[in-house]
Amino acid sequence: MTITQLKYVLAVAEHQNFTRAAQKTFVTQPTLSMQIQKLEDQLDVQIFDRSKKPIELTDIGAKIVHQARNIVNEANRITDIVDQQKGYIGGEFKLGVIPTVMPTLLPMFLTNFIKKYPKVTLKIEELNTDQIMERLEEGHLDAAIAATPLENPNIKERPLYYEPFMAYVPNNHRLSSKEVLEPSDLDTQDLLLLEDGHCFRDGVINLCTTPRNKDEEKFTLESGSFETLVKLSNEGLGMTLLPYLHTLDMPIKEKELFKEFKEPSPAREVSIIFHKSELKMQIIEALRSTIAGVVKGAITFQNVQIISPLNK
Repeated sequence: MTITQLKYVLAVAEHQNFTRAAQKTFVTQPTLSMQIQKLEDQLDVQIFDRSKKPIELTDIGAKIVHQARNIVNEANRITDIVDQQKGYIGGEFKLGVIPTVMPTLLPMFLTNFIKKYPKVTLKIEELNTDQIMERLEEGHLDAAIAATPLENPNIKERPLYYEPFMAYVPNNHRLSSKEVLEPSDLDTQDLLLLEDGHCFRDGVINLCTTPRNKDEEKFTLESGSFETLVKLSNEGLGMTLLPYLHTLDMPIKEKELFKEFKEPSPAREVSIIFHKSELKMQIIEALRSTIAGVVKGAITFQNVQIISPLNK
C-alpha cells in the first residue's frame, strides 16, 4: 500500500469517474486504474462499485476513503512542518471565501499579498459557509474567510475585522425620516433578503426582533446579490441591509440613503478560519496581518455588537 495509491482512491471518490480522477492527478487512466486494482487485490475488498454510474463507494470503500484522507493529509503535513521550521512562506494554499465577502475584501488585499509573498500560490474559491466547513473538515481547504462565530470545536477562528450592518432605506419608506435606526425598527415583512444559503441573510434574520410571518407576506422575493436588493428597494418594494464595505463604492445618490444603527452597532465578525490540525500557520498569519492592515483604514467602527451568522 502506498500514499500514491491512496491519493488515487481519494481522487476517484471525489470525482466519481476514473478518467477525471486521472486528469486531476496527472496520470494516465490505465495507470490509475491499475494501481487502485492492485490495492483492492491486496486488501481483498472492492473499494468502488464500478457498475454504478457515476461510480459509487462500497460500504467498506467509504471507511477506507475516510482513513485514506487522514493518512494523506498527515503525510502532506511533513512538508508543512519543515516549511514552518524554516520560516518559509510559500507553496500552494487553498482559500475559501464566502460570497458576501469576496467582492469587497479580495480587491483590497490580494495585490498587496501577492507582491509581499510571491512564493505563495493562492487558490481561491467562492463557497458558502456550509461548503467551507465541509471542505475544511475533509482537508480540501487550508483556510477560509467567513462570518463567525461558528461554534465548531474542530475549527479555529481568528477575527480579521468587525463589519457593521447598514440599512438602505429609500425616501418613500416608513423609516426614511429616522436619523439612526434600532433593531426594533425592522419589520421582516418589508425587509428584502439574500436568498437562502447566505450567512449574511441568517445574520439579518437574527438581528430582527419580530419573527417573519409567511402568512402575511404579499410576495416573497430573495436575491443572490446586494445590487438587486438595492434596485428592488428603489422600486418601493421595501428596504434592505448591507455589510458596510459593500456601501463604499456605491453611487453618491444611493450612499445618501444608508442609515446607521444606534450604538452598539450590529455587526458581523469576519474571521480567517482553519482546521485545528492545520500546520500552514506561517501563511495564515501572513494573510491575517495583510488583511487586517488594509481593512483597518476602511473600518473605524469600534462599539459594535456581534450578530451570530448561525441559523437559529
